Amino acid sequence: MKTTPAPEVRDEEVGEAPERLAHSWLGRGLFALTIVVSLSHLYFNTLGTLSEVWTSALHFGMFGLLCALSVPMLKARSATGRRLVLAVDVLLGLAALGCAFYLIGFEDALYARGVRFSTADWVVSILALALVLEFARRTTGWFIPVLCLVALTYVAWWGRHVSGVFGFPGLNWETVLYRSYMGGEGMLGSIARISWSYVFMFILFGAFLVRSGAGDFIIELARCAAGRFVGGPGFVAVFSSGLMGSVSGSSVANTVSTGVITIPLMRKAGFPARFAAGVEAAASTGGQLMPPVMGAGAFIMASYTQVSYLTIIGVAALPALLYFLSVAMFVRIEAKRSHTEEVEVAEAPRLLEVLKGGWHFLLPLVVLVASLIYGFTPTYAAGIAILSVVVASWLSKSPMTPRAIFEALALGSRNMVTTAILLLTVGLIVNVVSTTGIGNTFSLMITDWAGGSLLITIVLIAVASLVLGMGLPVTAAYIVLGTLSAPALYNLMAHGQLVELIMAGDLPEQARAIFMLAAPEHLEALNAPMDAAAARELLALVPDDFRGQLYEQALSPHTLTMLLVAAHMVIFWLSQDSNVTPPVCLTAFAAAAIAQTPQMRTGFTAWKIAKGLYIVPLLFVWSPLITGSPLEMLSVFAFALFGIYAIIAGLEGYLESELSWWLRLAMFPIGALMLWPHGELVLDLLGLALFLGILAWSSRAGRASRQALA
Repeated sequence: MKTTPAPEVRDEEVGEAPERLAHSWLGRGLFALTIVVSLSHLYFNTLGTLSEVWTSALHFGMFGLLCALSVPMLKARSATGRRLVLAVDVLLGLAALGCAFYLIGFEDALYARGVRFSTADWVVSILALALVLEFARRTTGWFIPVLCLVALTYVAWWGRHVSGVFGFPGLNWETVLYRSYMGGEGMLGSIARISWSYVFMFILFGAFLVRSGAGDFIIELARCAAGRFVGGPGFVAVFSSGLMGSVSGSSVANTVSTGVITIPLMRKAGFPARFAAGVEAAASTGGQLMPPVMGAGAFIMASYTQVSYLTIIGVAALPALLYFLSVAMFVRIEAKRSHTEEVEVAEAPRLLEVLKGGWHFLLPLVVLVASLIYGFTPTYAAGIAILSVVVASWLSKSPMTPRAIFEALALGSRNMVTTAILLLTVGLIVNVVSTTGIGNTFSLMITDWAGGSLLITIVLIAVASLVLGMGLPVTAAYIVLGTLSAPALYNLMAHGQLVELIMAGDLPEQARAIFMLAAPEHLEALNAPMDAAAARELLALVPDDFRGQLYEQALSPHTLTMLLVAAHMVIFWLSQDSNVTPPVCLTAFAAAAIAQTPQMRTGFTAWKIAKGLYIVPLLFVWSPLITGSPLEMLSVFAFALFGIYAIIAGLEGYLESELSWWLRLAMFPIGALMLWPHGELVLDLLGLALFLGILAWSSRAGRASRQALA
């Protein structure tokens, strides 16, 4: 199999110093340290018996040391300055490791004193917070450290001076520091546990796949599958980004690894440079939506909702596929408009040739899914899959040697640095939100602003995610926004389900008992069907204190669970838009650098192509795309696919040929007919028939136009 070299897939590392990695003794030291870090975490997740708090502390210490050594505090120009910076970084890294060992060694003494801080406890706690904020500044910029400082000082200082619903009586600094570090909360809390377990294991799994050569196989498989279609290189970008994203879980890493191959291919085929960069950015953004990794989102979502990881990735698959196909629709339309169908077909490899040379790369993914279905935890499943990568490589002409295994271990740790520091730091913010109850206040505020409207609530969340995404990576934006707004969205979705039950007169007897207590004079009205307005008025009579109990009595546990998953999935999808939405769109900027196009204009192009980020989440709320039976989910998927195609044709003014202005306008209601949650199959089929008719007419018109030009 002919392979194309691809750069190593790495997480969104910021400021890593190549000269340190290439240095004679320091480079070897870093290489050894990354291997030790990976092996330690493999031990933590398989054979380890340390407490979760101790493991989280060691996770902070080891990645703090790795961050300090690989990402300099500042860039010095002179050799003397670089040596001085290195000396300071070594001290800071060792200090982080020392903070971890201090907690392990003196935790019992702290509790023996009745959780009263000694002088050493004060010093270590303050130092640990200062270090994690400094490491976050190095890897993600100033926004997150500043946000953490604002949150911590709110709890201990200025919150008591705020009037109204956001006022907080305040905690003393000893309690704040205890909850932030020494007590195993905050930076060592649940988010840290997700980081050192699920996230690390799957990032290491991706590193092993890439080092074994799977990245080359993915590119070749994508070229084979899509290279012979009209606009083939564009489909290669979409397909390869979907496959690569399913294991890398990082949009920027996805862009730089596949974009250096796909963007030149698209330009060679005749696509405009800015469009090629926009397609790669939009497709790579979908990498965080594609199971199994989902940029750590699947693990965090499973922790928040208490729904199994296997269920999360199961319901995420169809929406992710819908998103990638929506990007492919833009490619198809642009290929027709730019006349790129004359692609060099001979360059596309043959499927049998590709599979013959790389079929073994598919085995680890099969092993991973089979392990999850069999009942292994995600961490054990990832561990088994890592072993299967090594075993599968022995079936190829280039088996992984011990050196290659060590390089994969090192790559996994290096890819994890930014994510580990990010999740440790965001844990501080999440702890403040849970301590102060500001999340519930924010949810109530969103509900109040939206006036009970689910659509306005989603719009407000989308705006908030865009603003947060300007300063936070998408995973952090999802964590913060999910903590703040998921309860509001979930309550409104449950409210809508309950309204439908009341309208149909199908309210269970247990729920009727709550109405008997809250509004006995209206109990008789529940026996007959009614319109939506009357149902909402009747539901408004139930006090807020009884609302949660009413949901539990009226709706099944499965329904409530899937509504919670849907609420988090909406927020997770909307959090991705900062990747492709100006003014801060890192994925689009990375693609623009490869295509050598203007950054902001590329960002707007990527934003247009990524419209699925806004359409698909609406289906989570108003359709059974992720909450229904398999048949319902497939039905929604099929009609939504054509509905989105119709809307994209309306946006572009082109299908198989140019559309007249009135047909272009007609595409929007036709698409809405298939997307709108009316529940009428006849209307869906009507919209589909209209669209297919216009598609057939446009195809004939396109052929006639090309024949006339010939």
